[in-house]
Amino acid sequence: MKPFHFLLFPVPCSLSRSAIPTIISCFFTLNLPANALETRCGWLSNPTPANWFLKDTEGTWTLSVQGGYQASGMENIPDLDGPEYVKTNGNYGYTCACLDVNTESSQMRITSIQSVQPLSLSTCQEDPNLPAW
Repeated sequence: MKPFHFLLFPVPCSLSRSAIPTIISCFFTLNLPANALETRCGWLSNPTPANWFLKDTEGTWTLSVQGGYQASGMENIPDLDGPEYVKTNGNYGYTCACLDVNTESSQMRITSIQSVQPLSLSTCQEDPNLPAW
């Protein structure tokens, strides 16, 4: 069997034509950025000092754990105290927000925070795909 050259590497002539698009798509997939910015919306929670979480349609994401993990860009979380912030423990509590972030999905961890946009509580309360608070 004689190989022919396809995209600078030898491919056996017996290779199915249907496999060629799959091989080509692998090259495009490999060229995507590893950490693409995502917008995630849901319940942004700060239950206790230095502990921050986001509950969205995919589960609970960790932003920060006291004495441990902390995403870069935590300083991009604005002061959330206001009528759309529910206090549950002194000054700690939760709100509804959208975050532009990078994630490590296998660990359900937010690795960096680009921006945070607070939303009305009703936005999250009325979203049937979000867990109830």
